[in-house]
Amino acid sequence: MKEIKLFAPATVANVSCGFDVLGFCLEPIGDEMIIRKTDHPGVRITKIVGQDLPLVTKENVAGVAAEALLASLDTPYGFEIEIYKNIKAGSGIGSSAASSAGAVFGINELLGRPYTRKELIQFAMKGEELASGAIHADNVSPALLGGFTLVRCNKEVDVIALPTPSELYATIIHPQIELRTADSRSVLKKNIPLSKAIEQWGNLAALVSGLYTNDYALISRSLVDVIIEPERSPLIPFFNDLKDVALKAGALGSGISGSGPSIYALSRGEETAEKVREQMEKVFQPMNIKFNTYVSKINTEGIKIIE
Repeated sequence: MKEIKLFAPATVANVSCGFDVLGFCLEPIGDEMIIRKTDHPGVRITKIVGQDLPLVTKENVAGVAAEALLASLDTPYGFEIEIYKNIKAGSGIGSSAASSAGAVFGINELLGRPYTRKELIQFAMKGEELASGAIHADNVSPALLGGFTLVRCNKEVDVIALPTPSELYATIIHPQIELRTADSRSVLKKNIPLSKAIEQWGNLAALVSGLYTNDYALISRSLVDVIIEPERSPLIPFFNDLKDVALKAGALGSGISGSGPSIYALSRGEETAEKVREQMEKVFQPMNIKFNTYVSKINTEGIKIIE
């Protein structure tokens, strides 16, 4: 096989109480990529459609991730990458992760799968480091593995695939403003009170338990962020209003998707998720802010080949 076309899905990271460790994969939103094997060593980004992003390999997250993968292998081949961006950069739903994860997934397929999907995370993270200035795997992990994932450790790249309750749906609202991950990280405090830390890791542990036991009430009680959300939410227009209407419409919980400005809500059932979407849209409709909304079943497959 000399060419592959793939779908690299959007993702939601942090998931309220799981800052930098928890994420899940979305279904209808994602980039498409075409990757070709060549006889000339190295990685070339030959086309980007949909976003104004650098074609220079070392300045592009897909290029950096691909080079990290190739540096670990003894192969005479090079690769050309075309990226069709449907996830806006700075949207908070894993734009850089989709490109990074898609690049290493596609090259790995063309080379006969020398690595498992989980092993590819270490290379995709290099693209995330370029994008945000920090190594984190909470977006690339669900993009590669699908479903919910928990990052126990970034240094050892220890990632656990978590179960996904079958009735769980996500609603996403994306205001058309850019909020760079690096800027969003800059507002975070370096030190937090012990009482807040205890509350946060209790919520995270309970949320993971809720996913394993299909306990939607426990999931709802646990989707609370007492550390990151209070610092970042002022950067997002009408965040409190959006979260309030989502909960009143029946959402289990709601919070910032990644570093924002997108906001997610989790609901039990598609009908409730659609009601949440309707109410969130009503908040933005009178305002002079363009936005997109999506309702998605949790994508348990992750990146997939489409041709």
